[in-house]
Amino acid sequence: MAFGEQPAYLRVAGDLRKRIVAGELPPHTRLPSQARIREVYGVSDTVALEARKVLMAEGLVEGRSGSGTYVRARPEQRALVRSGFRGPVCTPFRQEQADEELRGSWESSSEREAADPLVAARLAIGAGDAVMRTRYVFRTGGEVAMLSTSFEPLALTGRTPVMLPEEGPLAGRGVVERMAAIGLVVDNVAEQVGARPGLAEETLALGGVPGHYVLVVSRTFHAGGRPVETADVVTLADRNRISYRLPVK
Repeated sequence: MAFGEQPAYLRVAGDLRKRIVAGELPPHTRLPSQARIREVYGVSDTVALEARKVLMAEGLVEGRSGSGTYVRARPEQRALVRSGFRGPVCTPFRQEQADEELRGSWESSSEREAADPLVAARLAIGAGDAVMRTRYVFRTGGEVAMLSTSFEPLALTGRTPVMLPEEGPLAGRGVVERMAAIGLVVDNVAEQVGARPGLAEETLALGGVPGHYVLVVSRTFHAGGRPVETADVVTLADRNRISYRLPVK
């Protein structure tokens, strides 16, 4: 293969991709069979198979047991708005999805555990120190939109009214308001956004299929330079885009 020349399977996948994007192969249409791809493009079975694998990895097609491979319907993307604005009521759902046109709900569960080394590093505590882990499932229009797992050091919140984020007098009020109740003024939040293949349980919960990529927003709230809460927000990459709206001073 000459320098710069694409492998045959990528050329085949590229042509099929163009046909899908152009609507020549609309959603729910069966992808040409491996034999048909081999015939049309003059390639081997191996090349035809690899081309189909590329399209599946890109989320353009999906296999149906005993039926074949079909073009996937492309979901309309939602914007996950990341904003520096904090209204009078800053609930966990409003933190993670600030689009006021959407009305969502969430469910959660909290459990005390020992911080693993990664969580400990993010919270600037020792590995094995006690944290409160809270898992959230956020829904929009009845469908799961995102997952979130947060951690708070019990050295700060233990034996206080805000030890459990979703119970007590400030249940569901958000990190900023809850921390203020115990004398901690949250003054900044750091975020990192990345993408990775979703874990099987994540993609299943989000309505995707194994192998789909997820967007991960890793967020940490600080009060006077001290981390008080860290969380990972996970959502399907093909259904959402991260949109930042930041104040200019």
